Amino acid sequence: MASGELQFIRDLRNRAGHPGGTVRLGIGDDCAVLRPPKGHDILVTTDFSLEGRHFRRDWHPAASAGHRCLARGLSDLAAMGAHPMAAFLSLALPTGFTRRAANRKWLDGFLGGLLHLAKQTKTPLAGGDTSTAPGDAILADIVLLGSTPAGTELRRSKARPGDSLYVTGYLGGASAELAALASSPRSFRNANPAADHPHLYPQPQLRAGQRLRNLASAAIDISDGLSTDLAHLCEESRVGAIVEADALPLHPLLNNKEDALHHALHGGEDYQLLFTAPASSKIPRSIGSTPITRIGAIVRGKAITLRSNGTAERLQPAGWEHSL
Repeated sequence: MASGELQFIRDLRNRAGHPGGTVRLGIGDDCAVLRPPKGHDILVTTDFSLEGRHFRRDWHPAASAGHRCLARGLSDLAAMGAHPMAAFLSLALPTGFTRRAANRKWLDGFLGGLLHLAKQTKTPLAGGDTSTAPGDAILADIVLLGSTPAGTELRRSKARPGDSLYVTGYLGGASAELAALASSPRSFRNANPAADHPHLYPQPQLRAGQRLRNLASAAIDISDGLSTDLAHLCEESRVGAIVEADALPLHPLLNNKEDALHHALHGGEDYQLLFTAPASSKIPRSIGSTPITRIGAIVRGKAITLRSNGTAERLQPAGWEHSL
């Protein structure tokens, strides 16, 4: 992107608009200047989106790839109850990528999807970087800053025996839609971002996370799969859990599917919130249009148990595993 980098930055700056809010100075200088709200802590998260692993150009609409790039990081902020402050996008594109009109169109769609979600969630794009990728794959890194009133952030480590276990929204939809996408990518080329597409256009649960700061004892977002993310939460809190299979809120895409339970437990990328709360907490049935479902309880020990039809078995983490 060397020859067109300055023009790309100018165009992106114009598309992103003047950030305002907590961003005093955005795209155009060597650094962004942020002013966090008084009495708040700053939360920082970063997430890679790698072509071939997190998206495929021959499968995902460009807008979906951009949307998902930002949604992954926003979901981390949601899990800790944060309000977004600013986003920073770094892109590495293959050599000569923008010389082809089709590639320029794809990049335009990618940025459009990302900026649309940024506008929806009031997340100003405040900067980033561009570079040439070492190979033929696109690399996108998103850095997000958020804020919470000092000392109020949700953590994974504060679940206690006797707490109830909850999830927001529905489970398994992203996994089911990914399977359908793999079978027929052409069918999803014109997928409407405003429709319910849990894999292509996941909706980070920011509002729910912010509300739960005063209600939940611990939380994590469901990115790697319920079974795996529950194991992370239990490990950090040094507790065990019981999950009621019949209570799991299955996404409508799983209707009449024999493997519905597998999708719901292990599928991943639902970007819902898994959280715990003391039994005395008055957890609402919904936050906005997002339903809240009690799916089990936190117990002493380390075992995570799945109960179904009067039987109980160990629930092993079988979702996404990050390998190095």
